[in-house]
Amino acid sequence: MTAVDYTVIVVYLAGMLALGWWGMRRTTSTSDFLVAGRRLGPAMYSGTMAAIVLGGASTIGGVGLGYQYGLSGAWMVLTIGLGLLALSVFFSARIARLKVYTVSQMLDLRYGGSSGLISGIVMWAYTLMLAVTSTIAYATIFDVIFGLDRVVAIVLGGAIVICYSTLGGMWSITLTDMVQFVVKTVGVLLLLLPIAVVKAGGFAAMKSELPSSYFSPMGIGAQTVFTYVLIYSFGMLIGQDIWQRVFTARNDKVARVGGTAAGTYCLAYAVAGAVIGTAAKVLYPDLGSPDDAFATIVKDALPIGVKGLVLAAALSAVMSTSSGALIACATVANNDIWARRRGRPATASHDEVAGNRLFILVMGVTVVGISIALNNVVEALTVAYNVLVGGLLVPILGGLLWKRGTGAGALASVAVGGTTVIGLMLWKGVLASEPIYIGLLASLVAYVAVSLFTKPTDAAVLDAWHRRLAGDPAPEPAPTPANA
Repeated sequence: MTAVDYTVIVVYLAGMLALGWWGMRRTTSTSDFLVAGRRLGPAMYSGTMAAIVLGGASTIGGVGLGYQYGLSGAWMVLTIGLGLLALSVFFSARIARLKVYTVSQMLDLRYGGSSGLISGIVMWAYTLMLAVTSTIAYATIFDVIFGLDRVVAIVLGGAIVICYSTLGGMWSITLTDMVQFVVKTVGVLLLLLPIAVVKAGGFAAMKSELPSSYFSPMGIGAQTVFTYVLIYSFGMLIGQDIWQRVFTARNDKVARVGGTAAGTYCLAYAVAGAVIGTAAKVLYPDLGSPDDAFATIVKDALPIGVKGLVLAAALSAVMSTSSGALIACATVANNDIWARRRGRPATASHDEVAGNRLFILVMGVTVVGISIALNNVVEALTVAYNVLVGGLLVPILGGLLWKRGTGAGALASVAVGGTTVIGLMLWKGVLASEPIYIGLLASLVAYVAVSLFTKPTDAAVLDAWHRRLAGDPAPEPAPTPANA
């Protein structure tokens, strides 16, 4: 690392804080703070959506999978892109028209307020662990850049994200995400990818140096690909961090078109990461861990200045996911859990902004504390997605697609699916496939059975739901008190 590289990184970090301050000046209401005023156009929407879904796991982890498995290592990020495409094409327009702030508020609208609190707790646990996994990644990146101690690195990276997220909420995060999207595109796709391939001698040399399995589309294994689809593709359909970005779209066309563009970008990013990892395998065949591939090729293969920009791109990947998960976690904690337990009525917009700022600060400090205590990123991320998909996929998609689904069925689905997933993770292990397979099946059976054996959802509730889906004007949702 040279002075030029350090300067690039320091300027980038200072720019993130400056954008946080600028975003604060644009934030005057709850809508501004939580969903950027619901007025993003296609360019900003697609850039911010791509930024949040392509985090440290997609960048550093994607290169690591390429190092370990070759081109088939792209499948993890490919399934993220495919999930985003499915969300954008089939569901985003309806989601955008709901004009809510959280997934739990959508469930309240659909089922009549009977499942919001428990689903809020599940979603909060997911977003909290997602923020933790992103924050842990700072340790790796800042160690490469500055040689910092793990705890210091986590505190430094976490403090920057907490600062700009607390200042301006979604407006600050949107502005920083756009910069991070550009930095990632230039650093990873336009610089690191071609340099890595050239350093490895080109594709012909890579093929001659590595086993044929490195160039097989299914070298990673069909079961692994199927598990990725269940966890990551379905996770894209229902995560609060993703839905909250859909809520920022100016209209349903922006949500559909911009999301499709972002999903397509993810597919290209997936292939790029796998190719970079494959090139790293040729250059450094004996690394101790596949996850070291990204840092190693950046340190050893890139010229002065470019090295700093690519490391800034890695920071961008981590920060975009971390900030998105943090505001989602705080939004759920404040609007779906705290407000419901207090039975708080809607208050003035300025007061709500202050309350949401406080929750981002509190959740941010909590995330940093947990990140210092934990060390296994993969297991933490797997727990987050298993609980999310096993507990909430069926009642959310059931609510959108099956009119006979009931609130009791949704509650049973969340409870049975979530409990099954957690129990099987404790029995079979966090990284086993059985928890998500059996958990989803149990959730589906509980949802259908209980819905069919209970009274259909009230006609007035369904009428209000269909009017909201059709885009009829409706007031912004207020927090719903918890049921007795």
